[in-house]
Amino acid sequence: MPNDAPAADRVSFVTIDEGRHGQRLDNFLFTHLKGVPKSRIYRIIRSGEVRVNKGRAKQTTRLSSGDVVRIPPIRTSESDAPPKVSDGLTERLSRACVYEDANLFIFNKPSGLAVHGGSGVSLGLIEALRVIYPDERELELVHRLDRDTSGLIMVARRRSFLRKLQRLMQNGKVEKRYWLICQGFKGSERTMEAPLLKMQNGNERIVRVSREGKPSITHFRMIERLQDAQLVEALLETGRTHQIRVHSQFGGFPLLGDDKYGTAKGAALLEQIGHRRLCLHARNLAFPHPDTGKQVSVTAPLDEDFEAILGALRKGKG
Repeated sequence: MPNDAPAADRVSFVTIDEGRHGQRLDNFLFTHLKGVPKSRIYRIIRSGEVRVNKGRAKQTTRLSSGDVVRIPPIRTSESDAPPKVSDGLTERLSRACVYEDANLFIFNKPSGLAVHGGSGVSLGLIEALRVIYPDERELELVHRLDRDTSGLIMVARRRSFLRKLQRLMQNGKVEKRYWLICQGFKGSERTMEAPLLKMQNGNERIVRVSREGKPSITHFRMIERLQDAQLVEALLETGRTHQIRVHSQFGGFPLLGDDKYGTAKGAALLEQIGHRRLCLHARNLAFPHPDTGKQVSVTAPLDEDFEAILGALRKGKG
């Protein structure tokens, strides 16, 4: 009979259920072998120690219901203990849950918290949530947010529901609105339609406008004029990496607090105010619930730093 628990001292076999159907092998192992370094997981896949239906498989192999995955003994101290989550972060994330039903959590993610570990980040939102909610066996990110962007992020509680939400997103049925503070936005509305290309600059990933990039569209709308800055809403029509930040820069209205795409003038203004953060917040999510068809609309309050920056810019204007 297949054993569904990873073991440090023996081979285990896991039968893939409907909830994991379509998941990549490496992503399945990241979840199943919580705490094991990704480099170790890629190594055991490459070496053939991980098998799918008795055959070798690639990290990109898509699993199907009924597949049997052979997992070798994993002898690492990391796999025996989940990552440590501080009491402060536990409390903060518990308070950050702004929507919950049987299949979905929506959190108001703090600025500065990555959504997942990797690239020098040992603990991200999803790893922390798996520790905080140990009975939730299938927690998965539905989409991403940049580390320094605050605001709404969806976390599916069932893999089957994750696929339903991703289909909604692919069909343009999930509306995402962001609030940002920028410098140089003119007029009341503006649409940026500029293709975006991801590039690697040493260890740093950057995105730039390029004809070779993927089609990308952002609709911007003025909310409020401030002193030497503007509060603007962005509605995403596509969801590319760093899309709002790069479209703002390309359009001549870079975000305050953006270390990659911002300006020295913007950095100086924030320094003068005494608060430092990327001024980008995932403000509102709206979509038809995949199970009920009822419209879900969730709004995330601004955090203290964003509010303080807004308050200072309003005061300066007066």
